[in-house]
Amino acid sequence: MKYVATVEGKDFLVDIIDEKHVSVNGKTYEIDFVTVSGQPVYSLIADGMSHESYIARGDDGWQVLLRGRLYPVVVEDEREKRLRAAAGGGIAEGGEFNLKAPMPGLVVAVPVEDGQEIKKGQVLIILESMKMQNELKSPRDGKVSRIKVKAGESVEQKQALLSVV
Repeated sequence: MKYVATVEGKDFLVDIIDEKHVSVNGKTYEIDFVTVSGQPVYSLIADGMSHESYIARGDDGWQVLLRGRLYPVVVEDEREKRLRAAAGGGIAEGGEFNLKAPMPGLVVAVPVEDGQEIKKGQVLIILESMKMQNELKSPRDGKVSRIKVKAGESVEQKQALLSVV
């Protein structure tokens, strides 16, 4: 089965060969991928290198927290993506983006203010979870609106934190 995974605007062609092998952009990896204690925390061993990540379904795809950085990931069937591209479809850079907590945690800092102009990749919230501080960054340029949390507050998974318009 072939998929296209889009991470930060870059497409990766993923071909699932079998349970233990996957090809990414033509390079084959031997993998072991399992959930940790039934939680949305996953252990991935790819070619002998171990990676631990938190993966949650978001509104527009997946949220992957890896090494303290949150990546929004869109996964599409290769054929569907080609058909949508041929029809002129794409992800809108406008409109409102609602940042939601990818996991339960404690808000350590909110380094932005309501109405502040921000750039893609700028830190919006610092969230502590599983004894790690995670920077939640903006997926695009815009303006911060409706900040719903402050430093010191506990948040639940998928809780709305703020919006970018």
